[in-house]
Amino acid sequence: MAVRRLAAPFLLSLLTAITTVAAQRPKASPRRTPPQYPNVILITLDTTRADRMGFLGSKRGLTPNLDAVAQQGVVFTRAYSHVPLTTASHTTILTGTYPQFNHVNDFGVPLSDKLPYLPDILHHHGYQTGAFVASLVLDPLDGTAPGFARGFDVYDAGFRLRRHGADRYQTVERRAEVVVSHALGWLSHVPNGPFFLWVHLYDAHDPYDPPPPFKDRYASQPYDGEIAYADSCVGRLLDALRKHGLYDETLIAVMADHGESLGAHGENTHGVFLYDETLHVPLLIKLPLNRGAGRRIETRAGLVDVAPTVLSATGIAPPSEMQGQALLEPGKTAEKNTTTPTEDRPAYAETDYPHRAFGWSALRALRTGRYLYIQAPERELYNQASDPDATHNLAASSQAVTDTLASQLADFRAKTSQTLVELAKPDPEKMQKLQALGYVGSDTNPGQDDKKLTGLDPKARIEIANLLHDAMFDVEDASYERAIPLLERALAVQPDMPVANLRNGPGASQTFR
Repeated sequence: MAVRRLAAPFLLSLLTAITTVAAQRPKASPRRTPPQYPNVILITLDTTRADRMGFLGSKRGLTPNLDAVAQQGVVFTRAYSHVPLTTASHTTILTGTYPQFNHVNDFGVPLSDKLPYLPDILHHHGYQTGAFVASLVLDPLDGTAPGFARGFDVYDAGFRLRRHGADRYQTVERRAEVVVSHALGWLSHVPNGPFFLWVHLYDAHDPYDPPPPFKDRYASQPYDGEIAYADSCVGRLLDALRKHGLYDETLIAVMADHGESLGAHGENTHGVFLYDETLHVPLLIKLPLNRGAGRRIETRAGLVDVAPTVLSATGIAPPSEMQGQALLEPGKTAEKNTTTPTEDRPAYAETDYPHRAFGWSALRALRTGRYLYIQAPERELYNQASDPDATHNLAASSQAVTDTLASQLADFRAKTSQTLVELAKPDPEKMQKLQALGYVGSDTNPGQDDKKLTGLDPKARIEIANLLHDAMFDVEDASYERAIPLLERALAVQPDMPVANLRNGPGASQTFR
């Protein structure tokens, strides 16, 4: 990689002279201050569970590079996503607004230019901005993430639909090492001045297929192998920053957009349920000059807080439209502690995917106090202090608490919703591209919010979502002998499902060539 910010010869001579003079003076303790607008790097790890991070207590040894950054930064041990879908969650990260406010609740829904947008704000303050994403699901050019390119000088995507037999990593997805190489290439040519770099790594998303040597090392746990591989590529990025003198004075924010169920509660992947497996996410922020190094904040945080936190840390006032809160107060991050006196705020989450994809009920959730409440046809209440795995539903036996939290959830959502952004529907071409990534799509009308909360309880039909997810990949691989039995099983339970009928109808083998 070419070296950034190479000083001209006369500057090097001047620096040598200053260093010589300084060496003759009595030595004092170094006192450094960050630039007015520090560099900012946002790293989003797709589909990455919090319990795989060493800095959050994992003993699996998957994340040595992220663990090293965590030692120099501030760790938020109880951070939550607000929606278990990639595009929707990244919208919350980059706008500092909840899904019910920004209305990007599904793939292909446009990001309104009325919304505050972190890269756009930084760009207006003189930042050079570059985005390097690893999946078609965040490509703004083909319509899967329309509007995401706003505020970026470079938005590196250019994915294409995967045809049968094509290499996945040459069509709909890039491996982390390729994304990092593209990002470093951009950094090597960025002119002087602050930069904002977004690096998105998709590797932990299924299908789990880590490259060598991680493929052999984690043959029995390929999901872990993907996370270990992504961590190694993050390490390569950070090493390059250190080599060229950019690491210390750069703000680095690392988070996952959501987690992965891995079979918990019957869900194989993500998108349908709102339990901790898919919503509790890693979040760490390394401040310029490593201020607050080693601090661990145990109170709840949300991905909605990331954008205002980054802006506040750079000295830029977050716009009033942002609904998140700055998690770090300027000038108060030097203390190394394990708790913070700030209020343990509730964490809201939702998913419309069950409704839009399958015609089932959407879900809403609120984490507050020691409870997790989930609004569903069969309401759910869990005491997270005594039941962290959410296995014992207390809704029937604790009806007063359940009713109270249901009321609090409704109030919170009403206060944080708005109707300025029209909710659009992905067109068939967009859904075709998303199905190549294993997502089910349908032409279900979005309708009013109360209509989304009608229909079957997803808990009763989660196996259908699993079957269709697997069938999507089988069709893309032209493995129709495997796909058809899965579709037949799904149709036996829910005969009116449009996608399953399409895939299992006449000419199904030619549908997505």
